[in-house]
Amino acid sequence: MRGKTAVITGGARGIGESIAKLLAKMGANIIIWDVLEDQARATADAIARNHGVKTLGAAADVTREASVEAALDAAVKEFGGIDILVNNAGVTRDGLLIRMKEEDWDLVLSINLKGVWICTKAVARVMLKARKGSIVNIASVVGVMGNAGQANYSASKAGVIGLTKTSAREFAARGVRVNAVAPGFIRTAMTDKLSDEQRGRLQSMIPLGELGTPDDVADAVAFLASDRARYITGQTINIDGGMVM
Repeated sequence: MRGKTAVITGGARGIGESIAKLLAKMGANIIIWDVLEDQARATADAIARNHGVKTLGAAADVTREASVEAALDAAVKEFGGIDILVNNAGVTRDGLLIRMKEEDWDLVLSINLKGVWICTKAVARVMLKARKGSIVNIASVVGVMGNAGQANYSASKAGVIGLTKTSAREFAARGVRVNAVAPGFIRTAMTDKLSDEQRGRLQSMIPLGELGTPDDVADAVAFLASDRARYITGQTINIDGGMVM
């Protein structure tokens, strides 16, 4: 990926940060868009120091077209173009459907689905003009199988999978590929706080018997973003230890 430029939304921490670090390790220049501007810049600076690539951390609210367009203009001015987009920004606001507040539904759908549409729409114009590019969307296995207490999140991630397929069909003729990954239970700061009993219940649902790691997700994203996946588009890869088969 040396010489390529990748944008990772929500890349200041968590899975997004792991993806950014791996792409940088593979030689890509890294742009991190996040509402946490200071943390985005700090993560970008650390990646530049550790991997010797060019980086940029910038504020971007994926739910607002004007914010994304401003961040994109700055990125293209600095790097000349965008080769990879990873739509990672997302939130949860869990609750049973009949008790879910309208604002929690709207927030999750706005960031998780509308945000992917806005960023894809903006960056795709650059990629389509260049007749090359790879977009990888972070979906979830709950968008495939559903999950009690996550009506908003499941709906948003199912929407991401549908959006992935449609944009892949629209962009293919111009050499732009669009794929998704659907993580299952991934080890994060949140799951680290679970009791042994709670973690055991989660692991019992996974045929491979363990939670995944952010690096497991990053590895799949890196493959789909790379030229080694040049003949793959419109696909969703489950990274879930066998939860969905």
